[in-house]
Amino acid sequence: MEGLPSALTRQLSKGEQRLEQLHLDQTNAQQDDDWTNDPQNPHNWTSRRKISMILLVSCIGYVCTMGSTIYAPGRQQVAAQFDVSAEASILPVSLFNIGMGLGPLIASPLSETFGRRVVYLVVLPIFSLFVLGWGFSNSLASLILCRFFAGVFASPSVAIAAATIADMVPPSQRAFPLILYYTTPTLGALSGPIIGGFVIANRSWHWTAWVTLFIAVPIFFPILFTRESYKKVLLARRARTSSQALSTDAEEDKPSLGSRLNVFITQNLGRPAVMLLTEPICSFLCLYMSFQFGLLYLFVVSSPGIYAKTYGFEIQAQSLSFFGLLIGCALAPSLLIYIELYRYRPRLARSPDHHLEPEARLDGAMIGSIMLPFGLFMFAFTARPDISFYVPMFAQGIVMFGSLTVYIPAGIYIVETYGAKYGASASGANSLLRYALASTFPLFAPTMFAQLGTRNATCVLGGFTVLMAGIPWVLRKWGPHLRKRSKYRVDD
Repeated sequence: MEGLPSALTRQLSKGEQRLEQLHLDQTNAQQDDDWTNDPQNPHNWTSRRKISMILLVSCIGYVCTMGSTIYAPGRQQVAAQFDVSAEASILPVSLFNIGMGLGPLIASPLSETFGRRVVYLVVLPIFSLFVLGWGFSNSLASLILCRFFAGVFASPSVAIAAATIADMVPPSQRAFPLILYYTTPTLGALSGPIIGGFVIANRSWHWTAWVTLFIAVPIFFPILFTRESYKKVLLARRARTSSQALSTDAEEDKPSLGSRLNVFITQNLGRPAVMLLTEPICSFLCLYMSFQFGLLYLFVVSSPGIYAKTYGFEIQAQSLSFFGLLIGCALAPSLLIYIELYRYRPRLARSPDHHLEPEARLDGAMIGSIMLPFGLFMFAFTARPDISFYVPMFAQGIVMFGSLTVYIPAGIYIVETYGAKYGASASGANSLLRYALASTFPLFAPTMFAQLGTRNATCVLGGFTVLMAGIPWVLRKWGPHLRKRSKYRVDD
């Protein structure tokens, strides 16, 4: 009988906990309902405001990636002016990409702490200042340094753009905005050498920086008139204006600075690397996507030399060698839009619960995984003097078409697999590996093509894409099993 009071106390305590949890659930439900109908909710913004923001972040992505490659045609001038080797003149391209890979590791968690808008407002002016320094550089060291930090401060805007779109657009409507967003930075990277080639033909390499600024400033200026879109920050602002935010209990429950800093470092900064190393879905897809991104920069550095050696292209004509890649990039979204309209959405409508597993997004990637190696092998065997240069350009178009039809669905698949909670970390892991390869591929590309020749070097690259072509097919079948085993899985 002596244990009866304590047992009764425990039962009462459990009952109180259940009542408190029920009250908390009801409060959260009421808050969610209030937020759903709140005009400050980005999902409730007007279509005009949403479209303007989507176009703005896409254009910013275009400018930032254009800045990474517009310098490439000026490498010969830089090598001659500073009396350095051809390999050393590539370092400003590689260091820009290293900066692009490092920036999101800090910027993504900062955007989740302070909001998206403040990140845009801080990093874009600093990016512009380092572009200015790049233009005024009078040594290779200062050029490399300015290009590196320009990449660091360009990358946050590129990294959080997809999250900004996700803030405004519900999952069922995200495909078209994300297709646009993932395409425009690639177009920027491809059009950079074309613009740079025409600049170099008439001006010095310093003008690649001035042209970047002339394009960037009018695009960056409208950010001043945008609104914050991140839900967590908006709710925190609303809470601070409510009487609940002033309660004593809330002050007592407020975590210490040390605990918040620990969570920031271990969960936000550490998670991308952990996911890259331990998550099979993240690891293999990021490797596949990063290899394709490396191919893009490999062609940016190598294509002018290939067409100059094989077809005798002069400096301006060398810039035209990128048109095949550019056209392939521009056409790739058409296939993905077709799949979205005539395959994905009808299947979604027929689904009893109006829900499809993330693997349904991989149809385009399965097609692209076949086109990519086909285009590379076609380029390998047609880039020769007795065949018109239009044929290898067409082959490069197939390469880029196949690459993007893998890259875009894979990016959407990662976001839908890991959800809002872990999707940013998975994207950060992707950015880290993607720009790591984009920085190293241009360094060995000229030597590889010089020693192996165009055909053999391209066949080696094609062989790697054949080895990785099965990744989307395997995930299409075994992805659900891998997601269930993941500790970062998102419950449907």
